[in-house]
Amino acid sequence: MHLTTTLLGAVAALGDDGFPNPNPEQLKKIQNLADGTLSNAPPPAVAPKASSFTAFKLIAMNEQFEVAFFTSLIKNITDNVPGFELPSSAKKDELLDILETVLAQEKLHAINAQKTLAKFNQPVPQPCVYQFPTTSVYDAIALAEKFTALVLGTLQDASQLFAKNGDFGPVRSVASSLGQEGEQEGFYRILLAKKPSEKPFLTTNVAEFAFSALQQFIVPGSCPFDVKTIGLPIFPPLQVLTANGGADIETRNQYLTFKADLTGIEAAKKFYGGDGKGLFVTYFSGQLLPFSVPVQNVKWAGEVVTFDALLPYEENDMDGLSVASLTTADKFAAPGEVVGATLAAPGLVQVDDRTKAWDQNLKI
Repeated sequence: MHLTTTLLGAVAALGDDGFPNPNPEQLKKIQNLADGTLSNAPPPAVAPKASSFTAFKLIAMNEQFEVAFFTSLIKNITDNVPGFELPSSAKKDELLDILETVLAQEKLHAINAQKTLAKFNQPVPQPCVYQFPTTSVYDAIALAEKFTALVLGTLQDASQLFAKNGDFGPVRSVASSLGQEGEQEGFYRILLAKKPSEKPFLTTNVAEFAFSALQQFIVPGSCPFDVKTIGLPIFPPLQVLTANGGADIETRNQYLTFKADLTGIEAAKKFYGGDGKGLFVTYFSGQLLPFSVPVQNVKWAGEVVTFDALLPYEENDMDGLSVASLTTADKFAAPGEVVGATLAAPGLVQVDDRTKAWDQNLKI
């Protein structure tokens, strides 16, 4: 695992810009690298609702994670770590130039969320220590494409929450950063020989699933605060065992194999050792309402369950990212309703027609 680092140590190696709490001069340097500035619009005059603050904390934590990821990736490419070499110095310089701008932009996303929390005397999450299971440039770009797609869905959820709460002030800013993340996503998809725009309406997600996914990259116990104070549940991961961890699913109806460790999950105890009756895989795909399929071929090893479930690709046009969860119900009127019936999540399923690489010389 070459991409394993403490955030601040890695940032210091690239130049001390004071992130996540830069002074004005350091902030100016970050903005210059980011090709743009923070908004100078005043913060909301009225404090947002408590659940809106939860969304800001999640956004801050996610952006800090992304800062750590891109910091590590840049360092590995710069140092020519085995697996992270580029075919030419020109390609290396080109990719580093792009990633250094992305890194600075992610820092501003984090600072923007932190400023809102600090303005209303809310606890501001500080960076944790992160680990990334990637050993090559290709693996790293594939991971960036995956978590960026999930972020695009999560920011939809944040916007919906702000609208529901009447906290309209942050919506413009969130929509702006959502567009920026979409620009990133298209670039990563091109590098991976995928169509840059994956579907007409991007797959939604919920905050609880995003927070759970984030835990997979945080070194346990490394956060300088109690993660429970964020106020979101942490679900055990739903692993996709088919086609490179769900990253290379073919465009057809098929059965996928999943695995979840349900040890100590109270709501799962009545299912231990059973045939899976009453258990479902529920999918988010595009802007469709959540839809579910029953699990099959259930096998238990203690409290760890492995099972198959249909990916109903053809009737739902499930290109791009779909977000799967293991649930105890199969009828939902909205994405948020899935959370209360979830045992494990999220499982990330990516279905893509491969294209001819636009740049055959990149060879990542």
